[in-house]
Amino acid sequence: MEKTCTNVWENCLQIIKDNIPTQSFKTWFEPIIPLRLEESVLTIQVPSLFFYEWLEEHYVGLLRKTVKKHLGDKGRLEYNIVVEKSSSQKPFTTNLPSSGNGAEGKNQSIPMPIALNKDIKNPFVIPGLKKLQVDPQLNPNYTFENFIEGDCNRLARSAGYAVGAKPGGTSFNPLMIYGGVGLGKTHLAQAIGNEVKKTMPDKLVIYVSCEKFCQQFVDSLKNNTINDFVNFYQAMDIIIMDDVHNFAGKDKTQDIFFHIFNHLHQSGKQLILTSDKPPKDLAGLEERLLSRFKWGLSADLSVPDMETRMAILKKKMYQDGIELPNDVIEYVANNIDNNVRELEGAMVSLLAQSTLNKKEIDLALAKQMLKNFIKNTSKEISMEYIQKLVCEYFEVPIEMVKSKTRKREIVQARQISMYLSKSHTKTSLKSIGAFFGGRDHSTVIYACQTVEDLIDTDKKFKAYVHDIQKKLKMS
Repeated sequence: MEKTCTNVWENCLQIIKDNIPTQSFKTWFEPIIPLRLEESVLTIQVPSLFFYEWLEEHYVGLLRKTVKKHLGDKGRLEYNIVVEKSSSQKPFTTNLPSSGNGAEGKNQSIPMPIALNKDIKNPFVIPGLKKLQVDPQLNPNYTFENFIEGDCNRLARSAGYAVGAKPGGTSFNPLMIYGGVGLGKTHLAQAIGNEVKKTMPDKLVIYVSCEKFCQQFVDSLKNNTINDFVNFYQAMDIIIMDDVHNFAGKDKTQDIFFHIFNHLHQSGKQLILTSDKPPKDLAGLEERLLSRFKWGLSADLSVPDMETRMAILKKKMYQDGIELPNDVIEYVANNIDNNVRELEGAMVSLLAQSTLNKKEIDLALAKQMLKNFIKNTSKEISMEYIQKLVCEYFEVPIEMVKSKTRKREIVQARQISMYLSKSHTKTSLKSIGAFFGGRDHSTVIYACQTVEDLIDTDKKFKAYVHDIQKKLKMS
């Protein structure tokens, strides 16, 4: 079959997909468009300079090996970069050859678009002051330093940090952060605003909840000050709007925000939005507004895994100057897994009870005090417990499961332990692999597939797994 840019790139993507997390693949590789293949040079189009720099910094080794695998030792990759995405002008592009270490392309000059007129008359300017003064409405405690990174939020945090360093200058505009209650959407969104105010104090930043924005709009209609309202928000450099799902059913408010959004986006200003659902699942919003929410990056915050929950608790204790036994921290993190807010609330409750009763916090006190929290949560079975149960069932030493031995009975116990850890915990594949002897995520995927195949084809093996699962449910 004749090689084309499309099939070569698709073959490359198959390898890349197996070597990086799914969310990272969707964010950094799905938007890439293969353009042409000339001799051994594959040209791909990426959405922005920031996008190119991220690929060269984080994935250059993987890209180089993948391209050479399909195009030979002379295989090279060139980038076609869309510098500016705006409805008022055609995008600029430039070819940047991958240097292998990402250094060559970054130094080449790129034509930049003409800046839009920033001169906006604003009725809120205070007499006697040259510039508009705005209280950004930010909580100073919401910073990147206080936001613990984990597999559950790494993409959103990385994108947020990039936006904070270069607001309006990345392809993440708007940046939509979505997820369930208490997972840190407001914290991360405001952390971006605080970072901008720290490094670029002249930038006009405003944080506003969607509910408050809607109320302000209603008030401006009553007071006949709608122009003042629109001009104020159009004067901002960065708007951080919380809970945009509350726009549902408010057609007039959606219409006014649509025009504010367009003005800011075309002026190179930054919009940061939060929601409880991704744009595609938001109901009651006009299609034209939803389409704009999809222009940039939608990044989710999921429930933190065990390691991240423990890190959150340790960070909070450090900030409060408190020390707790490690078994207490592990107990709380293992049993409170709904969201970060509930996790911190459980710790606050535990500390309050300890202070009031003048008792030292130990595991027994933690179990007693947190009954109300734990009763309302679905208890997560730990990997330690799964490993212990499997080893007891097959009568193999626990330490052997983490070893490099290839003995059949040990490999079987290890693979079943990995399979059950994936099925019964919210731990990432990477963390499961690390727990079972420092293996990578591909080993975990292989183990799970092997167990599933044996369950389908081996009745005796299927009975083993079902017996262990029954014991897990009874625990």
